[in-house]
Amino acid sequence: MNIDKEYVSRIAALARLETSPEQAEKFAVQFRDIIGYMDSLNQVDTSGVEPFYSPSENMSVLREDETRKTCRRSEILANAPHHDGEYFIVPRII
Repeated sequence: MNIDKEYVSRIAALARLETSPEQAEKFAVQFRDIIGYMDSLNQVDTSGVEPFYSPSENMSVLREDETRKTCRRSEILANAPHHDGEYFIVPRII
């Protein structure tokens, strides 16, 4: 794949990014280096290597998703600058 500064500028425009010609040239060199490295990794013989999906065991360390009441409404509303005792009062945005 030929990555030049025009290609980088076109991709940057699609992403709504502004790049100077100097930045585009710098990124083109970096992208070519990255793609070249990926190509060298594709040359590695991985036949006989079992796929490795995660560096850790697939155990869930998260707690069960249970509903519980942890705060009272009055405690939560105490942090609000404006409330009516039941709801937050915020400025109307049209």
